[in-house]
Amino acid sequence: MTTTELRRLLATFPTLPFVPAPSLVETMPRLSAALGGGPRLLIKRDDAIPFGFGGNKVRKLALVAARAQADGADTLITAGGVQSNHARATAAAAARLGMHAVLVANGTAPSRPTANALLDALLGAEVVYVAARDARAPKMVEIADRLRTEGHRPFVIPIGASTPLGALGFVLAVAELVEQMQAPDVIVHSTSSGGTQAGLVAGCRLLGLSTRVIGISADETSAALEADVDGIVHGIVGLLGVDPTLLARGTAIEVDDRFVGGGYGIPTEASREAMELAARTDAIFLDPTYTAKAMAGLIAYVRQKRFAPEETVLFWHTGGQVALFA
Repeated sequence: MTTTELRRLLATFPTLPFVPAPSLVETMPRLSAALGGGPRLLIKRDDAIPFGFGGNKVRKLALVAARAQADGADTLITAGGVQSNHARATAAAAARLGMHAVLVANGTAPSRPTANALLDALLGAEVVYVAARDARAPKMVEIADRLRTEGHRPFVIPIGASTPLGALGFVLAVAELVEQMQAPDVIVHSTSSGGTQAGLVAGCRLLGLSTRVIGISADETSAALEADVDGIVHGIVGLLGVDPTLLARGTAIEVDDRFVGGGYGIPTEASREAMELAARTDAIFLDPTYTAKAMAGLIAYVRQKRFAPEETVLFWHTGGQVALFA
């Protein structure tokens, strides 16, 4: 399938202009030099997407929020941590569309909101707090049911907008990438709820690319995340109505969970080094929860010579730098 054919197929889905232009692809020559050479290092700057402080969730919400709008929704409901990037992006989407946003956050209300929590408040989102992560999904259902009885039209967005529809944002992003440059040999990115990686893998498979997609886990085990990604890819098959064989072969689902460290959001020595190196070499700002650990993975792979010198390795910056101000 060509990029033109893929874009024509995806054009049947409503979308919002949250990503009006391709995010930049830049080189990272000074980081490469600091690592002693090796493969050519590039970075895809989704952190610099203008809408809602950017990040990978904006690409997903362009389709998911468009579906909510088409369904006549007046409220977007989603969940995440107190400093959730996805929750912030959802609140921004709701504000742009003139909708109400209800965010279910596991944790306690901060006495003085900072970073994403501050932006949620500025965007006018309602935040409902629950004690534990596993309480978020039932609370979203409870809130949606209540709003319906009150005459509202809520639309529930799963965590990370990691659904087959949301993942189409990254299928489209792969088409965007190969229109900017020759497909890289490897893409490295942060993976957590699986939607971003599912879209990247599906896009590579649909376009017949030989690109490897390596997801560096921010929290879950490799086995759990690979199963999640595979499930979303299978969902994309049904959504697009394409021949299943097109998405059954090609780019493998690779997740590396060796950089999680003490757990979700807990920095490691390697992630701290990655944050400093990226900033001090190529003025790239990473966040402690996701992209710093992903960059730590890329740095380790380069140092261990797991990439050939002639390869091009692209780091897909999925945003989240707002967390630096938490």
